[in-house]
Amino acid sequence: MTLNKELIDILVCPKCKGELELLSGEKGLGCESCKVVYPVKDEIPIMLVDEAVPADKWENK
Repeated sequence: MTLNKELIDILVCPKCKGELELLSGEKGLGCESCKVVYPVKDEIPIMLVDEAVPADKWENK
């Protein structure tokens, strides 16, 4: 099962309200403005600012 496209289209970054991009493998949603990734666990986006991972550290996962 994959993430619902309609859900992804309406989600925004909780910090800056900017657009999010689904990363390859559907493991995270990236915010280009804030340079963070919100992880996706069990097909559920974790949209908490405290759970965001800096994009430069995410790429190394």
